[in-house]
Amino acid sequence: RSFDVNLQAVLHVSQIVARQMIAQGVAGAIVNVSSQASQRALRDHAVYCSTKSALDMLSKVMAMELGPHKIRVNTVNPTVVMTDMGRINWSDPQKSAAMINRIPLGKFAEVDDVVNSILFLLSDKSAMTTGSSLMVDGGFLVS
Repeated sequence: RSFDVNLQAVLHVSQIVARQMIAQGVAGAIVNVSSQASQRALRDHAVYCSTKSALDMLSKVMAMELGPHKIRVNTVNPTVVMTDMGRINWSDPQKSAAMINRIPLGKFAEVDDVVNSILFLLSDKSAMTTGSSLMVDGGFLVS
């Protein structure tokens, strides 16, 4: 199920969108939502980490294949995001402490942090950015 949701769904939707963009001669950008877990092994998250790593690579291949059509493809890779589900799953200080302590900024991401990163990658302000993963992790991966 995780592979279906995190990888296959993105592949199928991207194919539909890219075909339409190419047929209409539309330049633009596709941004996939990955995770910091694509870059770091996390205990008890083997399938999740694997699907997000696969999504990062899919995005790189898409960037290479769609670039000649002026379509950029990138990922945003957030840490835990404080959505309703994020708050439920990470509100216990004992559970969240180990993760928070590895984030130099000392907090989890808010929805706007991810949205603003996506908007940047969709905008012309990132016109030369493709095949990249933008970490929105408060520095988790540097710790």
